[in-house]
Amino acid sequence: MKKLLLAGMIGTSLFAVSCSSVKKAETSQNQRVEYLKLKGDWQIVSVDYEKGFKIKPFDEGADAQCFVGSHWRLIPNNYTGAYTLNGGGACPSITQPIKFEVKDGNTFLFKKIAAGTKAKQNTVGYSLTITNQSTDQFSLVQNVPFDGSTVQVVYNFQRTGMK
Repeated sequence: MKKLLLAGMIGTSLFAVSCSSVKKAETSQNQRVEYLKLKGDWQIVSVDYEKGFKIKPFDEGADAQCFVGSHWRLIPNNYTGAYTLNGGGACPSITQPIKFEVKDGNTFLFKKIAAGTKAKQNTVGYSLTITNQSTDQFSLVQNVPFDGSTVQVVYNFQRTGMK
């Protein structure tokens, strides 16, 4: 009788653990599906923020409006990508390789990769929140600290190719 009771307890424990693992796998798979929606070519169609501030995103030395029209390629399979600023006027022409990842389904983390360096050598990066995501558009929200408060910068992306 004791062996039967012990076998029943072990079986119940294994069942509970396996159900937990199945739920974690389903959650992970659902997050991966959302993550893969980012795959492809994107263009920033607008950058929204309080216009009273002078915003120069991602340490490029360029005004936030220089990012409007920029091209972003995201390749989730190997967590790489690049963005290109078109240049013109006071805006520089830049192509910047990046390494990125998505955490918790809505946190977009990326770091710029300098020529001749490996991603693991660069420990500085940027954290933005993914909002309004659909198949053909999404927004990235960046909270920029300023004088004890926070300025929100919203980058609105539109798909231009490669799904």
